[in-house]
Amino acid sequence: MSPLPQPDLSPSAIFKDGHTAVITGASSGIGRATAFYCVSKGMNVWMVDIDEDELAVAKELALAKQTNDGTKIETRTVDVSNMEKMESLAKEVFAGSKCHFLMNNAGTGAGGGAMTDMNVVDKVMGVNTYGPIHGCLAFVPKMKESDEPGIIVNTGSKQGITMPPGNLTYNMSKAALKAYTEGLEHEFMKERSESNGKLKAALLVPGWVNTSIVLKVERAKATEAGNAFDANSVFFHEDKPATGAWM
Repeated sequence: MSPLPQPDLSPSAIFKDGHTAVITGASSGIGRATAFYCVSKGMNVWMVDIDEDELAVAKELALAKQTNDGTKIETRTVDVSNMEKMESLAKEVFAGSKCHFLMNNAGTGAGGGAMTDMNVVDKVMGVNTYGPIHGCLAFVPKMKESDEPGIIVNTGSKQGITMPPGNLTYNMSKAALKAYTEGLEHEFMKERSESNGKLKAALLVPGWVNTSIVLKVERAKATEAGNAFDANSVFFHEDKPATGAWM
């Protein structure tokens, strides 16, 4: 049996004028930078985040990256740990377009050790692990039905591989996502080779990046305790980049 022709899943085939990207965790950091890139390529972009105020600022910045007036930039405030919310998002996206690039990037740096309270464990796993799974369950069937080439990127972490001590809960959440994403790509690979599948999954494994993930955790802790929050007290973030980080 002759092998089936493989779909073109090169960057130039996905990131191009008229295609659509959906990015969670898009109000800051890696998600926002990816949204800017997609906009610069003429893509329609759905920027998704739980932080409504920062998302509005990110959209204004994204508009400045537009290369043509026809580019559509939408923002939605969505909790990725809620499957129903992600399903509603997918329905809205596909009601008027398709999805060629799905980036399940939303994450939290919260966590703790082996005796961490289960409420914290549930929250971290809900965002870092189940969030991307919800994204895949909501979007992948519709991406397959559209019969368009597409890439799904789940944002993992170096800590999900090297497992350094200090934040076991976070490590667990990213290790589980690594396993899920590798399994998803194996299934996609079989579909590409056996039944004209057109999707590919990839795990993004960042190291130390100057994002606001730590800042947001510390800000939430201060708010919950009723304390004032000083961004300068955080070791690094986007407005206070540390030397040695990737970006």
